[in-house]
Amino acid sequence: MKVLPLTALSCALLTTTLLFNANLASATPTTANEIVEVQQVVHLNKSTIDDLVTLKGIGHKKAQAILMYRDKVGAFKSIDDLVNVKGIGEKILADNQGRLKI
Repeated sequence: MKVLPLTALSCALLTTTLLFNANLASATPTTANEIVEVQQVVHLNKSTIDDLVTLKGIGHKKAQAILMYRDKVGAFKSIDDLVNVKGIGEKILADNQGRLKI
């Protein structure tokens, strides 16, 4: 039985390791982990501050202004009435149009 020289054995081991790692690096995952953002609907006439601050461009100050407007003027009759609240403009309305309900 012949004994392989140490350098030949080392080369064989190194080559096998490199080929194995190269296959791992090019492998595609079998399952995809997708992050799906679920956005809740915000009802303007029923929402709380916590609900309102989930809207794009609405912080605590604007959320409080929406509640004050609702208390002072009454229920929103249309989603478009939101622009009547101080600090709320067309851009905020457009950014949240799909999430707003009366």
